Amino acid sequence: MTQEEALNILKIGHNVFLTGQAGSGKTYTLNKYIEYLKVKNIGVAVTASTGVAASHLNGRTIHSWSGIRIKDDMTDKEVSDLSKNKTLGGNFRKAKVLIIDEISMLHSFRLDLVQKILRIAKGNFEPFGGMQVVLCGDFFQLPPVTTNSDDPSEYFAFKSRSWNSMNIRVCYLESQYRNIDPVYYGILNKIRTDTVDREAVEILKSRYQKSILYDEMTRLYTHNENVDAINDVELSKLPGEPKTYFMQSSGLQKLVAELKRNCLAKEELFLKKRAVVMFVKNNFDRGYVNGTIGVVESFDEYGNPVVRSRNGNVIAALPESWGFEEGGKILAEISQVPLKLAWAISVHKSQGISLDAAEVDLSRAFEPGMGYVALSRIRTLDGLRLMGLNDVALKINTEVLEFDKELVELSEKEAQTVRSMSLKELEDVQNSFIGKINPNIETKSYSMADIRNSHKKAYEKWSKEDDEELKKENNDGKDAKTLAEKFGRNVGAIRSRLKKLGLIE
Repeated sequence: MTQEEALNILKIGHNVFLTGQAGSGKTYTLNKYIEYLKVKNIGVAVTASTGVAASHLNGRTIHSWSGIRIKDDMTDKEVSDLSKNKTLGGNFRKAKVLIIDEISMLHSFRLDLVQKILRIAKGNFEPFGGMQVVLCGDFFQLPPVTTNSDDPSEYFAFKSRSWNSMNIRVCYLESQYRNIDPVYYGILNKIRTDTVDREAVEILKSRYQKSILYDEMTRLYTHNENVDAINDVELSKLPGEPKTYFMQSSGLQKLVAELKRNCLAKEELFLKKRAVVMFVKNNFDRGYVNGTIGVVESFDEYGNPVVRSRNGNVIAALPESWGFEEGGKILAEISQVPLKLAWAISVHKSQGISLDAAEVDLSRAFEPGMGYVALSRIRTLDGLRLMGLNDVALKINTEVLEFDKELVELSEKEAQTVRSMSLKELEDVQNSFIGKINPNIETKSYSMADIRNSHKKAYEKWSKEDDEELKKENNDGKDAKTLAEKFGRNVGAIRSRLKKLGLIE
């Protein structure tokens, strides 16, 4: 499924699981949908299972937004008292759409607890109190954190009661925007599909302690103590006294504290000339994204660090802001130079960023998915310097693998639905959803059942005979429009089938 198709399904108002491999554009698609909702004046709660992921979307952790904090369960009275809280109650009433990013790291019982809270707070026993819920993430990546001997996979969100109650639609993004090296991309796919063979391992091992083109590189480690120690030591090696940048803050102190705790930017940032740094925020206009690596080249007349990125761009790192925003009002905000020392970062903190080059040590990998997350941060094989690999590093959860096969099939079904619709039909259904949750907007209603009944052929599975005939007609030089008319399907569906059969790229 393409990003555009996923966005169209989101706009219809379905509860959606937006997924895809690392680098497929999940966060980009979410941001486009958030922009759309804000234009339509629809209240949207932007949350994530971790503070780092939330900061990428200018959102909050789901634990903070819902009021559950660190609780695993709450009584009906506790939930009722929670909904009477002026701030939280206002949050629940205003929000019509709930987004939860990095769903793979959210425990199933906490997702159920969020649903319980919203049902009581909204006085509506529909799933999540009648809100549209958009879950985003990739279960091949990091699982929920456990503090004992429990198997983290036992707490995956898709095992929750709420997941099964919400008639969720799957949008599985197919394109890959991060890894442009076909050999490396193939290895990552083998890890993801649990088909790692000797050839793939040997290719990875060929990068063991290998020199790469960059003088400085980020090192990815599985444990935080390695990261902090390396960054402190490397900074101390540089001559001169460090320049210090202090974080500024405003707004509700509890939310400010949460922003500070979850943001990748430091309250006190120490920098020297020639320090290796990483930008920790997206700013496309200024030429950097979260994960852009560079070296501090100088400091300008105002004291701002000037960074030369690895692609040669010279960027003045001006202070950026992170905030909690609801209903168009900023509740809390922090401001800091959007840099952190980047000689080393943890695998957990690397999730969601892209790197041109990295030194990766997986000798202490301790859970399935950790190796996939670390390796998929890097764009090419030539950008990898491997320092260690253990038996866990290339493993993935086999239960997730089987579940993923179901997701691919469900996503294709949803894609066919959208591809069968004309632009007018699509707009009518989307307007119907907007009109339902914001009655002040005049929209036209259009029945999904009418669409399905008028495009029955589009919902039929392709038979072997259909495939053989399609191959023959395609080989005869028929264009997609002609094939669409012949097979009773739309042009997008024909192109999708041709791609699946390997007849077009």
